[in-house]
Amino acid sequence: MNTRLSERFHYRRSLASRVILLTTIAVGLAVAFLSVGAYFTVRMQLQSTLDESLLDRAHRAADSPALQQLTTDYEVPSWALGAADVRIAFITSSRSVFTPDREGPTLRLDDPEFAVAAGEQDWSIRTIAADGTRYRVVTVPTAEGGQALVIAQSLEGQEQVLAQLGVVMLLFGLAGVIAAGVAGWTVARNGLRPVRRLTAEVEANARTEDLHPLPVEGDDEIARLTTAFNQMLTALAASRDRQRRLVADAGHELRTPLTSLRTNLDLLAQADGSPDLSAEARAELLSDVRAQIEELTTLIGDLVELAREEPMAHVVEPVDLAEVADRAVVRVRRRAPTIAFDVKADPWWVVGEGAALERAMTNLLDNAAKWSPPDGVVTVRIAEGVLTVDDEGQGISDADLPHVFDRFYRAEESRSMPGSGLGLSIVRQVVERHSGSVTAGRCPSGGSRFTIRLPGSANPPEHSADPTQAHAQKTP
Repeated sequence: MNTRLSERFHYRRSLASRVILLTTIAVGLAVAFLSVGAYFTVRMQLQSTLDESLLDRAHRAADSPALQQLTTDYEVPSWALGAADVRIAFITSSRSVFTPDREGPTLRLDDPEFAVAAGEQDWSIRTIAADGTRYRVVTVPTAEGGQALVIAQSLEGQEQVLAQLGVVMLLFGLAGVIAAGVAGWTVARNGLRPVRRLTAEVEANARTEDLHPLPVEGDDEIARLTTAFNQMLTALAASRDRQRRLVADAGHELRTPLTSLRTNLDLLAQADGSPDLSAEARAELLSDVRAQIEELTTLIGDLVELAREEPMAHVVEPVDLAEVADRAVVRVRRRAPTIAFDVKADPWWVVGEGAALERAMTNLLDNAAKWSPPDGVVTVRIAEGVLTVDDEGQGISDADLPHVFDRFYRAEESRSMPGSGLGLSIVRQVVERHSGSVTAGRCPSGGSRFTIRLPGSANPPEHSADPTQAHAQKTP
């Protein structure tokens, strides 16, 4: 719980404040480690230098009988020998201690020192505290057996140096932390300026809905982020344009059948019970109303199909295109009984939605039947995963060819024909949803040719495909 609260508190802070805080903490830790390391290094170096000096002085003094004579026989104190910070003592193996220094605290010598006097150790060195003062005590054997020389030097001067060093390092450490904070603030202010500018521009785009591209400067991470934003804005603008175009085109296409339907219903309402409207005229009006309702139903279904851009949520299974073509031909024959269909289809199995594929193929055949002359022939071929549909119409003009799959697009020649201009758009959407492609062109006889290519196999799969995997394969 505490970790979650700390994370929430951390991420509620601004990026600049986090940069400043992290920079200050990093530099503070680095300065702290360096200061502690330098302090202990200097301390150990001073200790080692002092120990070497004391041992050298003790060995030289112990080898000369003059010091013992001056201190023992004549009782000359240490300060009189020019060693005010050093105390001298002689000890014996019987734990007798003689020192000419009568003033100052008494050093409590113990087993390490007497072991040297007894010859059990070559020398000893350790720190002893006496009346709040710490001494570095060195003991070495003298030339005469059974005795040892003890030299104790106060550590007060060394500790003062270390204390001053600690204060200096603390002050420099604080100065370094403050400098790190200032540097972090400077880096955050200057380094995050492009981020703030990008944020302001994105917020302005969101507020005004003006999806213009953002200026890209440099080649760093901010430039890459800006490029990613521009790609997102481009996709968003294209989606918004498609939505607006769909709404506008749908409104335009729905207005005509609705107006005609309302006119016919008004005529029927006005002529209700009137002898002026014959039974044949009434039947004709009712037939028109049914046709307009059917046209509206088809148009609304096409619009719903085109507006559904989410991944397929229907049954996905192995489908034989040859069987789909046979079913589509049967349906179209009922609507175009004068058109002949020449079908030659080799088996080709794809993993997808059979109903959607049948609708796409039906739209292609309806389009071919509409443009073919009476008693014309529509040729359907399926081989190696390639479906071709040829008609005997006038063909697609070069000006119309790039737009035949656009929503609501209708050539000049088709304005007077029934249809919504959505059939071929549905074909392209279904084919692309199945990872295929569809193209339009001319066949050798001069009519239109539509070609669909779908990935699959000539042999049926042994097991049904998993819908999740199939969807992953079909999603472009």
